[in-house]
Amino acid sequence: MSLTSGLHSPRTPLRRFLDRELSAGPRPLRDNFHAQYKAQHILLPPPGVGTEAGTVGTAIDQRLRLAFTAAAPVDLATLLGIEDSGRAGRAGLRIRAVGNELASHLTETVHHLDLDNRDQPIERAQDEEEDLARMLLAAAWYQVACRTSIGFAYTPLFITACEDPDSFTLQRLLNLPHQDLVADVVAQLHKATDGPLRALRTGTSPADCTGGPTFPGVNISADADLIVDGLLLDFKSTRHALTLPKHTAWQLLGYLLLDTHDHYRIDTLGLYLTRSATLVSWPVADYLRLLGTRRRSLTEFRGVLAELLAGCEADRIPFTPNEENHIRLLLQRLASVIQPGHCLVCAQPLPDSTRRPRKYCSQWSTVHASTLRNHGWLPAPGPQRP
Repeated sequence: MSLTSGLHSPRTPLRRFLDRELSAGPRPLRDNFHAQYKAQHILLPPPGVGTEAGTVGTAIDQRLRLAFTAAAPVDLATLLGIEDSGRAGRAGLRIRAVGNELASHLTETVHHLDLDNRDQPIERAQDEEEDLARMLLAAAWYQVACRTSIGFAYTPLFITACEDPDSFTLQRLLNLPHQDLVADVVAQLHKATDGPLRALRTGTSPADCTGGPTFPGVNISADADLIVDGLLLDFKSTRHALTLPKHTAWQLLGYLLLDTHDHYRIDTLGLYLTRSATLVSWPVADYLRLLGTRRRSLTEFRGVLAELLAGCEADRIPFTPNEENHIRLLLQRLASVIQPGHCLVCAQPLPDSTRRPRKYCSQWSTVHASTLRNHGWLPAPGPQRP
């Protein structure tokens, strides 16, 4: 199971669970995001980036991680992709061999450049950064093999290797990224040198940072971008930096909830917009409040999500009547119980009233109740579930 695939469709059990639990929806968080966002200039991708915008995003994400900690010069998804690429038909073994060369070369380069050394700036010399960008772009293509074999078949890496496996070498691979891709990665890194990441990096040590944190012990795969001394950061390279999509808001929360044993001691959630060098962050309590988490404690919220993940394939849309019935009963069992005297939408205490008893705490909750009811998400008052 995958966190990102589970958030992709509103019909997956994961999305249905979160959409019901987060009674305020994304709007209050989005308004707060806009209030914090102060950037004036957005770096647009060069013309040659085109459909490879995701590849650039993956490359700049890894480059920024390495500025904080070089403990893992090659991220786990790339390593898994290199291994999986060996299954890709006749050319697979050659693709895997070149991938292993890439991993060794990238590791050697990262250590040589000492990228997480706080006595040096974030960026290195122009030619060094361009060479590094080519390696990270190539590594991003290998990541595709880890996530989707169908998508990997359309990467320049796979297409070129299949044309002539015998001539596919590491140098041939590093020549593949268009110069605009390389320039875009380097430009986003340069924009970070005088932004909020510089102060965050200066105030911490590599030991305070975890690049690409994963969440073992839960039945779903997820890898965040960076944790810096309790701040969980997700990097976004979108050109639409002023937007905060619902799935992004839910994704940040997902990372927090998947840390079931509080291993990373996350106390703040944040987004860094690489094209505007903007950092927006929220203390965990504020994030939960803005989303309207029905008065669940963080510990309880984590536990209920863990029950959902253990009880079904939470990233898969149920297609048969039996599957749908199982999901419906599971979600019903995991629904939060609203105690008497609390708003049925957001679970906040109801204000005193001299008239008939109120069901909702505000006009907004009254209107929103019909949406929740139409989806079957409005829980009824009752005793706490066992």
